[in-house]
Amino acid sequence: MSTILIIEQVLNGLQSGVMLFLMAAGLTLIFGVMGLINLAHGSLYMVGAFAAAAVAGATGSFLLALLGALVAAAVAGVLVEMLVIRRLYAADHLDQVLATFALILIFSEGTRLIFGSFPLYLDIPDWLSGPVTLPGGIQYPLYRLALIGAGLAVALTLWALIERTRIGIQIRAGENDREMIAALGVDISRLYTLIFALGAALAGLAGALVGAIQSVQVGMGEPVLILAFVTIVIGGIGSIKGAFVGALLVGLTQTLGSVFLPAFFRLFLDPATAMSVGSSLANMAVYILMSLVLIFRPTGLMGARA
Repeated sequence: MSTILIIEQVLNGLQSGVMLFLMAAGLTLIFGVMGLINLAHGSLYMVGAFAAAAVAGATGSFLLALLGALVAAAVAGVLVEMLVIRRLYAADHLDQVLATFALILIFSEGTRLIFGSFPLYLDIPDWLSGPVTLPGGIQYPLYRLALIGAGLAVALTLWALIERTRIGIQIRAGENDREMIAALGVDISRLYTLIFALGAALAGLAGALVGAIQSVQVGMGEPVLILAFVTIVIGGIGSIKGAFVGALLVGLTQTLGSVFLPAFFRLFLDPATAMSVGSSLANMAVYILMSLVLIFRPTGLMGARA
């Protein structure tokens, strides 16, 4: 197996991981600070992708499409938080699951009503299309490298926001003791709305960026949501650093497993059986990884020890 193939798949895993981080970061913030299980987070990913496709189709501008995705997802998040989620903070987790599951259905059918059932396509802009030559003569798509760079830039910006700003102090304090920061005069409702809007915007941005390399369709957010939950369990619920590490691990495990496990089993089995067994194990790999992490570190890799 060539070194070039290994490097290409590692880059694919990194690209998948940093996009997954955009989903997982918002999800872990919402759960860590608000204690809310938000199954509708994947729907906000879908909203961002459809908004980007619609704006790009109307204006022809990819940058305006990204801006449209951020705004649409953030506005949708604010409306959901104010109209539905705000009534669920003191509710049982089962009530939160049922209510946010209902939101999935509402978003899916609403999107289908507006855009139809057929997939939309978001074109990669000319200035990001084509391959780029990396050291060693490796040809790799420029857009995927841009996704890695954009994901890392967002991760660094989010870390600076959480660790170096006043609002970040409030978010971290709210994660540890919501009652105390409310008693100190922080408007907890406004803080919750801001956090929910931030998480929604990150999910919408991820949907828009990934929408250029796959079709934009109803229900596209749910598979990513499952992986985002796996990510925050591996990294530690409420930890941005944990979400980043977990996302990279999940992205690399899923990508490398899907390529190299079938190749490994071809050494012992016929090609058809090797592909079947390898693909099945590749699909299971991230859940096996999660199980191993929970066995040795039940709170996640960077979660607080019990």
